[in-house]
Amino acid sequence: MNDTIKHIAIAGNIGAGKTTLTRMLAKHYNWAPHYEALDDNPYISDFYDDMHRWSFNMQMYFLNTRFNSILEIVKGNDSVIQDRTIYEDANIFAPNLHGMGLMSTRDYNTYKALFESLKSMIKAPDLLIYLRASIPTLVNLIQKRGRQYEDSIRLDYLKRLNERYEAWVSGYKDGPLLIIDVDDIDFENKPEDFGLVINKVEAQLNGLF
Repeated sequence: MNDTIKHIAIAGNIGAGKTTLTRMLAKHYNWAPHYEALDDNPYISDFYDDMHRWSFNMQMYFLNTRFNSILEIVKGNDSVIQDRTIYEDANIFAPNLHGMGLMSTRDYNTYKALFESLKSMIKAPDLLIYLRASIPTLVNLIQKRGRQYEDSIRLDYLKRLNERYEAWVSGYKDGPLLIIDVDDIDFENKPEDFGLVINKVEAQLNGLF
């Protein structure tokens, strides 16, 4: 294992399996996991009930918590694996809300300006793992985990997010990138599939492309 690796991040749409893979890789490599603090988020239920009203509050909350997570990673000595990145908020979720008319241009411009200021103070992950999943797969996984506040997620919302994820990933040049197609594997329930993921991660971390 490459000892210089300090920050691994997992990106992907809602329901793609980020938290599950974060947990499994953290256990396998003895990395410290940083999870998305959904249960502590004071806006998330209100957001899904009324996206237009709460979109700016929601995105500012995520921006702040993820920036603080990165500061913790930099200050610490552990290798950390992070569930979702600050870049997804700025490149996918906020512009998607703005594009759907769910965040005002004034609020979006304020958000973007703050993100650019914060971005200048941080560096990209040593490895970004993107979990690619189709809409049917996402819907199935979301229903399986049964979070009540996710019951009202609209299909067009997921579809737009997927389109923005693909556009972002296709132009990602900030560091090493590993794409895993979630439609084709079940790393949570099939050890052989998790083994395939480990092999891909090993190849990236050791430079065996």
